[in-house]
Amino acid sequence: MTSKRNILVTSALPYASGPLHLGHFVEYTQTDVWARFQRMQGNRCIYVCASDAHGTPTMLRAESLGISPEKLVSEIAEDHRRDFENFSIDVDNYQTTHSDENKELTAEIYKRLKKSGHITRHTIKQAYDTQKSLFLPDRYVRGECPSCGAKDQYGDSCEKCSATYTPMDLKNPVSVVSGTKPSVRESEHLFFKLENFQEELRTWVPGHVDDSMVNKLNEWLETGLKDWDISRDAPYFGFEIPGEDKKYFYVWFDATIGYMASFLELCRKLNCEKEFDDFWTENNNTELYHFLGKDIIYFHALFWPSVLSGAGYRKPSGIFVHGFLTVNGEKMSKSRGTFIMASTYSKYLDPDYLRYYLAAKLSSGVDDIDLNFDDFIARVNADLVGKLVNIASRCSGFVHKYGKGQLSNTLPNKNLLDNFITAGEKISTDFESRNYSKAIRQIMKLADLANQFIDEEKPWIKAKDKNKTEQVVQACTLGINLFRILIIYLKPITPALAKRAEDFLNIPPLTWSCANKPLRGHSINKFKSLLERIDPKDIEAMIEETRKNFSEDEPSVSKPEEKIDIDLFSKIDMRIAQIMEANIVEGADKLLELKLNLGDNERTVFSGIRSAYKPEDLKDRHVVVVANLKPRKMRFGTSDGMVLAAGPGNKDIFLLSPDNGAEPGMKVK
Repeated sequence: MTSKRNILVTSALPYASGPLHLGHFVEYTQTDVWARFQRMQGNRCIYVCASDAHGTPTMLRAESLGISPEKLVSEIAEDHRRDFENFSIDVDNYQTTHSDENKELTAEIYKRLKKSGHITRHTIKQAYDTQKSLFLPDRYVRGECPSCGAKDQYGDSCEKCSATYTPMDLKNPVSVVSGTKPSVRESEHLFFKLENFQEELRTWVPGHVDDSMVNKLNEWLETGLKDWDISRDAPYFGFEIPGEDKKYFYVWFDATIGYMASFLELCRKLNCEKEFDDFWTENNNTELYHFLGKDIIYFHALFWPSVLSGAGYRKPSGIFVHGFLTVNGEKMSKSRGTFIMASTYSKYLDPDYLRYYLAAKLSSGVDDIDLNFDDFIARVNADLVGKLVNIASRCSGFVHKYGKGQLSNTLPNKNLLDNFITAGEKISTDFESRNYSKAIRQIMKLADLANQFIDEEKPWIKAKDKNKTEQVVQACTLGINLFRILIIYLKPITPALAKRAEDFLNIPPLTWSCANKPLRGHSINKFKSLLERIDPKDIEAMIEETRKNFSEDEPSVSKPEEKIDIDLFSKIDMRIAQIMEANIVEGADKLLELKLNLGDNERTVFSGIRSAYKPEDLKDRHVVVVANLKPRKMRFGTSDGMVLAAGPGNKDIFLLSPDNGAEPGMKVK
């Protein structure tokens, strides 16, 4: 008897600064299908995930919304949980990385690494946005790749050639926050000595990472691994580093530890904390697998195993890598309406459609997957509705009419039934190796055989002969059993459809071994539609809503106004003003009340800059004001002038300020 396996699986953590889109569900579908398959096999498979909470993006996003980072993370994580539920992603635990468990484990792992001599210090040159008084994270600097010259690349790695570097290595770097060229400042940072694990990784990578990625990892190993910066300077949203002043753990350090933390939280919920050690200590018989995209293979296949090893924990049993999602042959696009959010999709379409379509294209390789909507409609309607559900639809009516809803005790064509049962071995092999596309091809071939059997039996003709009604029930009983086996094989992929099929068949939840035990003399329920065909109009509506949502969210770049002559311009009286006081306007989300000193007079101006500036940061600042505007009466008071600023709005508003030496009241010429 084969012993049951104890497996822990994870998906890469989605950022808590925004919602999930369809591209995320390549990975979550791949992981969930594999986990569900393992459970159906009788194995214990625990699936944990979390929202990746920390980092500057979360901090800036929260600031722009006027809420705390903790509140933003909590709200986004709840959205993530809802999307997981809608798409039948059956995680055993979902938390955020801003948790007590993650703080505890991150500090402990850092302590162990430091004690073992794997932490060092370096003074680094760092990108700094002088306009926003902010050290810039790697991905908040963009520019030309120093390796291949590709334009508009992130400050940590190139999406085109996969090279890794620092933001200051970029050619023509630009701050994503302000659009200005970042300056360079020095700061002492803490580093993880990744080079200490170079030889260990050479041995470990083959056999633990997909073969298609081994060559790329070997290239990095041949080049030589460098110390890894694991700290960031304030202001930063994350965990403070014990024993350091205003230093925080870099998000990529505590994010991967978040896998452990989510599992630890689960263990504590179930009052079985001892099991944490069973899965994370070395030399145990449990299995650990990470599912992730090819863009983060460096972090997970080199940095993460080294951190685990250096801290005395076990390394992963395997790292499973997938490609990206394109839509209609192109990168997901907001303007074309193909950058579709999970919540938008689930308003219009059954998530099982997408799960099936993605699985039909997923293999153990890292090739990108294209979601072609014409093919999507054709495949789902033909396979799931036209082939699979059609079997139950064709047979159930005859069972109820001539068998009073009870299946026969006799099953004709035993060879066909045996073929369906024995096919499960090859299908299970494909599921185990994540070759879902192969599994689906086999399943649909079986569906064709089932429909062919019904065509040959012609129950609609035999039913006209009273002496053959028993044959009709027997043939349709076999048809129902073939349908049931197909549902078993598809259950990891289409769990919602499988649940409806189980209700129709009047049976408890199916496991893989149920295929060996056909239903005989069993009462089934009357057939109700299990799955509707996709209406192309729903696709069109989904795309249109996506396009509309993004067009409303993204400010357009204004075109230059019609030209004016110098005489008209000279009528505008612009003056230097000093902000003496700035206050929030109750009942106005966008306004600040500014008390201005214009040298020979003082005045009050209401300015729509609240989303970008805190009142306490504006005191004594010098700005430019249009001084000869007619006073405007508002329900909050009278605004006597206009403070000049640039930018599209929201957090991207930038006050115009003069150079040092300009005095209040000076005229701007």
